[in-house]
Amino acid sequence: MTIAPSESNFRRSVAVRKPLLSIRNLHTHLFLERGVVKAVDGVNLDVGEGETLGIVGESGSGKTMTSLSILRLQPKANGRIVDGSIVLDGTDLTKLSEEEIARDWRGSKIAMVSQDPLTSLNPVFTVRDQVGAPFRYHGLAKGRAMVRKAVETVLGRVRIPSPAKRLDDYPHQFSGGMRQRVVTAMAIACSPRLLIADEPTSALDVTIQVQMMELFREIQRDTGIAIILITHDLGVAAGICDRIAVMYAGRIVEIGDVHEIFKNPAHPYTKGLLNSIPHLGQRRRRLDTIPGLPPSLIDPPKGCRFAARCPARMERCEEYPPDFDVAPGHSAACWLAEGKA
Repeated sequence: MTIAPSESNFRRSVAVRKPLLSIRNLHTHLFLERGVVKAVDGVNLDVGEGETLGIVGESGSGKTMTSLSILRLQPKANGRIVDGSIVLDGTDLTKLSEEEIARDWRGSKIAMVSQDPLTSLNPVFTVRDQVGAPFRYHGLAKGRAMVRKAVETVLGRVRIPSPAKRLDDYPHQFSGGMRQRVVTAMAIACSPRLLIADEPTSALDVTIQVQMMELFREIQRDTGIAIILITHDLGVAAGICDRIAVMYAGRIVEIGDVHEIFKNPAHPYTKGLLNSIPHLGQRRRRLDTIPGLPPSLIDPPKGCRFAARCPARMERCEEYPPDFDVAPGHSAACWLAEGKA
């Protein structure tokens, strides 16, 4: 995968977009016996219509929990949204009942492609049964023949070869890349406004990764859908995203246009992630690493959460920094960014 943003991405990312999703001061906590895990701790995000926003960061930074909160799928036993708003198309999803969001939003207006397609597909049901489920649940197709035709059409949209012949196959009869296409077909079946892709290529080899990213571009071009791409792979994010949000320890530490993030990273954590990427043609004995581990989210530090691992930490980092504007549409929560606008 390339790690350089394309010029087409740049032209799309600078365009003015109407906000589709607005997240403000989102707090999602997990209530455990040993304490309260502040998995999402004050996240603010906007996603425009037809935009692809990438959320990157280490494992445990809160990326997946943020996406699950949008879908109201945080762990039911101990997870709860304790503060904030998630406004999609003018409706605050945090105010809806479980019945309302399941009936009117989840699957029809918001959909998700998970990391491992094999765990998302039931091995005892055919592809026709599983891809047809959204059509039946939301009343978009009635009768066996109509559902079959709808499934065949959506499988064709995700480039499954000879879709009519694969309808009665089971998940184990598909390759990993084809299974991911089936899961994508389920997600886009009801033409949602927002698609959340959580590490959709991590279980695939590099060649199939490229094909999946091309598929997402094609779907977005044809439908105008907005995409949130959650990934730890900055190369994948560079190839498809318009903007990138860098997440660390439950908070967004930097957000901006994909070109700005790659050319002028303002937060030391973002710089550390970029420096750890191997580059073709450069001979180095060792890859750069970020020393240490992320802090516990049960008892996070009061100041900058990256301070303990930061090579540029200073006394002022004992106070958590606000978001400073670095460039138009580019901000970073770091005292080093103060006055750089």
